[in-house]
Amino acid sequence: MDIGAPSLYAAFGDKRSLFEEVVREYGARYGAFTDRALAEEPTARAAVERMLREAAAAYTEPGHPHGCLVIHAAANCSTPEVEQSLRERRNANIAAIENRVRADVAAGVLPADIDAAVLARHAGAMIQGMSQQARDGASREELEALVEIALAIWPRTGTHTG
Repeated sequence: MDIGAPSLYAAFGDKRSLFEEVVREYGARYGAFTDRALAEEPTARAAVERMLREAAAAYTEPGHPHGCLVIHAAANCSTPEVEQSLRERRNANIAAIENRVRADVAAGVLPADIDAAVLARHAGAMIQGMSQQARDGASREELEALVEIALAIWPRTGTHTG
């Protein structure tokens, strides 16, 4: 960027502030598909399907590092506050999915006996796992195949009895 350390610190204050700005910008540019899917899709299942499909595309996009910054940065982080901030971001996504599942249960779209927390955590695990798989070289097609398996566990209606 041709910016010296004094200019960088004058603009951001410290490395942590700079990293937090990077994460915010990354989220706006590349990670917003989760929020958009939850806001725009008619059901939790449709939102999760869209999130997983968009993750498969984003995590394997040519010309960009594979995977997700928010998922992988913490593994290389030695600053507890930054690691906690990233953990909170990941957990907030899972909580948002859980809230959407609960709304579908309340509306009768999903069965009352569905464990919303487990279903949301499964979706989070899929996204996080797909990110690592992409970093390890999985193609978009391979990740799309995982989406099909992940969606197979979702009930389609509120008529589930067992």
